Amino acid sequence: MSAVPTAARISDVDEALRVAATLADGFAVGAAQRDANRELPHEQIRALAASGLLALTVPVEYGGIAAPYGTVVEVFRILAAADPSIAQIPHSHFTFLEALRSQGTDEQKRFFYGEVLAGALLANAQSERGSRPMNVDTTILRRQGDDYVLSGRKFYSTGALFADWILVRASLADDPDATDASTPKAVAFVRRDTEGLTVVDDWDGMGQRTTASGTVTLDDIVVPASAVVPYSPIFDGPTTYGAQAQITHAAIDVGIATGALAEAVLQAGRARPHFESGVERAVDDPLLVQIAGEATVTVRAAQVLLAQAARAVDAARANPTEESTAAASIEVATAKVAATRAAVETASVLFELGGTRSASGSANLSRYWRDARTHTLHDATRWKLQHIGRWTLSGTHPPRHGVL
Repeated sequence: MSAVPTAARISDVDEALRVAATLADGFAVGAAQRDANRELPHEQIRALAASGLLALTVPVEYGGIAAPYGTVVEVFRILAAADPSIAQIPHSHFTFLEALRSQGTDEQKRFFYGEVLAGALLANAQSERGSRPMNVDTTILRRQGDDYVLSGRKFYSTGALFADWILVRASLADDPDATDASTPKAVAFVRRDTEGLTVVDDWDGMGQRTTASGTVTLDDIVVPASAVVPYSPIFDGPTTYGAQAQITHAAIDVGIATGALAEAVLQAGRARPHFESGVERAVDDPLLVQIAGEATVTVRAAQVLLAQAARAVDAARANPTEESTAAASIEVATAKVAATRAAVETASVLFELGGTRSASGSANLSRYWRDARTHTLHDATRWKLQHIGRWTLSGTHPPRHGVL
């Protein structure tokens, strides 16, 4: 499978936001139907790849514009307000581009950035099932001469069905049973059509239904050393890797909240007033006005915290010190907690404002709550609150890993 040969080139951040808004308008059309029927967005993903947005973070020296994360985050938020499943599909694309930037060789960067500039979509194969902690990979990369051999199985591989390259996080080991959290890891870049790689569309989540987050099986795939990028060394020093991964998740949640609030306004305009309110329109009911005000504050607060966290990430990327990267992780964790609350609460408030008719199955407005509840299960906020609290009370730096 080759990269899309006709991808546009985004010239600056203003153009990126305009393109994102135009795409979002198109993605919103039919989003409810796609979710209801689980129609995978093949056409929409092709449009995203051709738009040039997938190359936003490519460094200038490799032909990109090195867009700040403030822009990347806003693009994710805009897309998620229209269709959260589509917005989630390129999440790992940008996360692993950061791994490439951090640990790739110049030769690797020139090749893979070139693929992305041409329109290639990268997808992840990270998560595994079983009783082991999530930071243990039993998928292994073992050395064989000048190459590696990759074996294992991954789950929740978002976007793998749409991808040109699947990026597999694996342990550098010979025996999967001997791996633990201390085993060094690397990322293997594997072409989607590689022999021995199988993608099964078996994702059956109640929300984010069209992300194609299925199972990837890797059956003794030969991977050249030129397609293997170290992963564990990312965390040897100050890094924003985890903060960048988390802030794009937060942006998706804020996008869900933004979309749910906009839908709630439409539904309130169609609702009947309660007979005790003494008003002719539901939007003039003081109790609904209060609910709408509370929801607006919740969503606006999440939007502001998201933007503030993005500024912290950009500052830390420009000057990655122990203090700046720790502060960025805390700002992102704070935004993630607010985003989680805003998405789940606003998706529920939608029905308070819309009334009984908003629960119609044909309207499929439950997708906002189902998307919010499903996506916010990524990286539990209860542990983020622990790190935030320790930072607040004693200035304790959070740990370095991929989800903080």
